[in-house]
Amino acid sequence: MPSKNAEIVDAVRERYGAIAREAATSKKTPGCGCGASSDVGHVIGYSEDELRLGEGSNLSLGCGNPLALAGIEPGMTVLDLGSGAGFDAFLAWRKVGASGRVIGVDMTDDMLALARKNAAQLGATNVEFRKGRIEQLPAESSSVDLVISNCVINLSTDKPGVFREIHRVLKPGGRFAVSDLVLLRPLPASVASDVNAYVGCIAGASLVTDYIRMAFDAGLENLSLPQITVAEKLLTAYEANKSQPTSCCGSNSFTEAASAVVSANLHGRKPL
Repeated sequence: MPSKNAEIVDAVRERYGAIAREAATSKKTPGCGCGASSDVGHVIGYSEDELRLGEGSNLSLGCGNPLALAGIEPGMTVLDLGSGAGFDAFLAWRKVGASGRVIGVDMTDDMLALARKNAAQLGATNVEFRKGRIEQLPAESSSVDLVISNCVINLSTDKPGVFREIHRVLKPGGRFAVSDLVLLRPLPASVASDVNAYVGCIAGASLVTDYIRMAFDAGLENLSLPQITVAEKLLTAYEANKSQPTSCCGSNSFTEAASAVVSANLHGRKPL
């Protein structure tokens, strides 16, 4: 009998694979992972220029803008955890320039195929998408200047392992900037135990204090939370405030968890 963690991993893979397949055959943004409407991008911190530049790869699955205040410079190597269709990876690519490099990691074959197709259409020859789990990154140790991630770490069943991997792949002095859903208080038991809510990024969220502690325990330092977005704004953008008898993210899960959840950007670095 499969374990609860294996069940969650399979559910996440299937949900985001389905989103990628729908996106590949439709001009309409499918959404319904951690986002659903065209307003999401503005609410979570992307500029109009960024949304326009990354339009073809934006599936409205994020909960923040990990590139905001990240200080990406030409020539950097950037690693995107859970890169999806490549939206944040391509925005990073435009900043690192021809002398830089961007690597996206995703465990879903359909997302990888879509991201590689988008890269080919953009002519992004220095952007590479690799298959892998964020708990075991397919990247060399001390090889990356900046790690980014957008609403993906909360989907992991081994979050401390993710932060240890971030520490491993970063160069000494390298930085990370991740956006994620975190909790101000514990979730209702009905939501916390719901696999569908986990896939929708809610049930997998950690208490913000635990989240920060995981990064410290992994050996990361200079931690800061430069941006926090309250759940009410996210709920409106996700259209989760609309009554839906059967939500793809779990019936009323967002609404039940609204007062407990915020979207936060966490920044830090690996010691020199």
